[in-house]
Amino acid sequence: MTRGVDVQFTSEVLTLEVQDHIATLWLDRPEARNAMGRALWRDLPRAAEAVQADRSIRVLIIAARGPHFTVGLDLKELGSSLINGGSESTTATSRASASALSYQAVCDMQASVTSIAQLSVPVIAAVHGYCIGGGVDLISACDIRLCSNDATFSVREAKVAIVADLGTLQRLPRIVSAGHVAELAFTGKDIDAARALAIGLVNSVHGQSADEVVAGAFALAREIAANSPLAVQGTKAVLAANDGRTISEGLDFVARWNTMYLQSNDLKEALSAFIEKRPPDFTGD
Repeated sequence: MTRGVDVQFTSEVLTLEVQDHIATLWLDRPEARNAMGRALWRDLPRAAEAVQADRSIRVLIIAARGPHFTVGLDLKELGSSLINGGSESTTATSRASASALSYQAVCDMQASVTSIAQLSVPVIAAVHGYCIGGGVDLISACDIRLCSNDATFSVREAKVAIVADLGTLQRLPRIVSAGHVAELAFTGKDIDAARALAIGLVNSVHGQSADEVVAGAFALAREIAANSPLAVQGTKAVLAANDGRTISEGLDFVARWNTMYLQSNDLKEALSAFIEKRPPDFTGD
């Protein structure tokens, strides 16, 4: 168990590390270019649960071991189960059963990605190399995306005769404009780091390597972690609550939220630090 994580977490394809209020979740199947198989979809929600349970964690970084962030869905492992539920039979009854199994498999993978989107702490994706298909689903569930100059992004599903179904088509339009989403999803084309930056898919580009983009992610995470975790997590909750609400309803929501936390120790610490002209030391209480 990595220091600071209260919920037991082990995985063959993921590694969780915690240091100085910052957790890093590594996609850790480099020999397969971090292809996303059953173990990943099973363990990703467990990793999210471990992060959520540890109150010392203020930011999560998602990065990857090896030459690529991820080449996307492991079609060798999951292809047949998604197509026909693992069955080769062609009878009407078995086709219906296979469809039900395939539907449940997709829903389970959707829930896996959503577990990252629902974390209360900010999540930063640090991308290098390929970020294909399911990789775009994953980074679309993050709050902030950084990449290195060698990054390549692709909503690849149309090229393999399926519709992206793990969140890209729902979350990406909230990150980049509709026209860019349509172009990427209809063509399945690759785009480089410069294009990703130009359309707003990533916030910034860092060097030529995984080490450089991870360093950039840590620098940003340290900036976030230095602030009151109550305020940062409250800001994330308020931003999420804006969906489907009018401006007036959103203002009422944030007013109610702040009312609950005006007596926090963090606010008292911020005021004391301002008066004493020193950096604040926030505890999240």
